[in-house]
Amino acid sequence: MRVLVIRHAQAVPHGCGVADAERALTSEGARRFRAAAQELVRLVPRPDALLTSPLLRARQTAALVAAAWGDIEPVPDAALASGSIDGMLAVIDLYPRGATVALVGHEPTVSALVAKLVGVKTGEAIAFEPGAAALIEITSVAGRSGRLVWLRSGA
Repeated sequence: MRVLVIRHAQAVPHGCGVADAERALTSEGARRFRAAAQELVRLVPRPDALLTSPLLRARQTAALVAAAWGDIEPVPDAALASGSIDGMLAVIDLYPRGATVALVGHEPTVSALVAKLVGVKTGEAIAFEPGAAALIEITSVAGRSGRLVWLRSGA
């Protein structure tokens, strides 16, 4: 299985008078991630599933990468906004071994997920900037037996 983990692009900051769930991408964040999405689709063929946190900034990021792939609809999943690594792993584990699953989520959960999948201590060496992405090949979700194929810096 291949898992493409994406952190949402640059969003309006906390404390700007907007509820956290409704914080949108900035125009610059959307512009930069639209360009980054073109690079992502060259690196990873259209996945079997594109999952996204239901929070607005993640849904907007997922919509941008979905448009670049074409013919794929982002599927919101509350587990991607829960902060629970086990919840995210359970969602990934629903897909067959040969699948490619892309997911759009938030920090610090996305870096913790990648760390867990590749056997690195959380926070030790992996941090996701807005718009960053990583591709992991895993042989077993339960066994956390993953290999980091690449990590792309933020957009």
